Amino acid sequence: MTQRFLYLLIVFIMLLPTACEDKIEPGTAKKSHPVVKGVNVKTARMTDQPVIYEAVGTVLAGISSKLSSKLLGTVESIRVREGDRVKKGEALITLDQRQVKAQVRKAEAGLAEAGKALTAAISAREAAAAQKKLSFATYERYRDLKKQAMVSAQVFEEKEAGYQQAEAALERTGAMVAAARARIKQAEANLADVSVTKKDAVIVAPHDGIITAKLVDKGDLASPGTPLLTIETTRGFCVDMLLPETYIGYVEPRQKVLVEVPALKTGPLEGNVCTIVPSADRKSRSFIVKINLPIERSVTSGMFARVQIPTGHSRRLLINRGAVIIRGQLTGLYLVNSENIAHFRLIRLGKTSGDSVEVLSGLKEGDRYVAKPLPALVDGARVIVQ
Repeated sequence: MTQRFLYLLIVFIMLLPTACEDKIEPGTAKKSHPVVKGVNVKTARMTDQPVIYEAVGTVLAGISSKLSSKLLGTVESIRVREGDRVKKGEALITLDQRQVKAQVRKAEAGLAEAGKALTAAISAREAAAAQKKLSFATYERYRDLKKQAMVSAQVFEEKEAGYQQAEAALERTGAMVAAARARIKQAEANLADVSVTKKDAVIVAPHDGIITAKLVDKGDLASPGTPLLTIETTRGFCVDMLLPETYIGYVEPRQKVLVEVPALKTGPLEGNVCTIVPSADRKSRSFIVKINLPIERSVTSGMFARVQIPTGHSRRLLINRGAVIIRGQLTGLYLVNSENIAHFRLIRLGKTSGDSVEVLSGLKEGDRYVAKPLPALVDGARVIVQ
């Protein structure tokens, strides 16, 4: 048994150097890189990009009218609801017209009475004119007789006084006619005023638009100045925004700016600055700026909007958005070295601009990166550039 053990020990010692020679030292193994063909590789470059300040605002209708009554009366009927589209001149609300109709009848009666008074005054003037004519003829005849000493002075003086009275009566009736004509005009003006009041009992649409608010119900008492309906135009919208005083120098009338309305999902709209209120709010130190929007049927008042105000330029490192890979909470891309080996690199992103995104760290100018990673691309793969 001892001899057999010694024999096995000698064989093991003889084979030990051979086993050591086959051992693989660390770092000497040859790595095999998977190959991915048709990879789109681009070089990161710094570019001049505009510096944008995004001001928030609200879309408003170009014309928004609050309709109210000029009369004190009960609402008799309402012909529209919220959301109804109306045409200019269309009747919207009717008030109780009984009192107005009574005033119209009273004004018409006053006009008729003034007409009768004018007729009577004209008749009196015509009678006075005839009497004057007769008195004048009598006066002339007695004057001739007096010259011939055929009538006494007393008789002549009576005829002369009668003529003077007839002349005064004609002037008096003339004044009565003038007064009657003035009363006619006054009655006509009163009737016209009441007729306008009658029209005010029916509230009509001042322009084409859509009813956005109904603030009264049938049977309510409408008083002068109290809003009853709100109507807005369906075209010609604008964005009303607050711009801090720091940026007010970057806008001017008729300047073109990009406006993004997220609810539309149609991309930015090109608007232009139409109004810059010259006085700032004392609390916020901001100015009200209005931006006209192009015709867009999907726009409605009250929508949230962002207005892009250019404030200068800066050099930024932009890459294609398609190059960015998101793995959980990690964001990165594939860098390609001089040997065309792709390695995953973590990056930090900035603002997005269209199809490009700004890289704040993890990438520098001149680095090569994979613009559109293929599904087969992994860390350490060898790429064949497209």
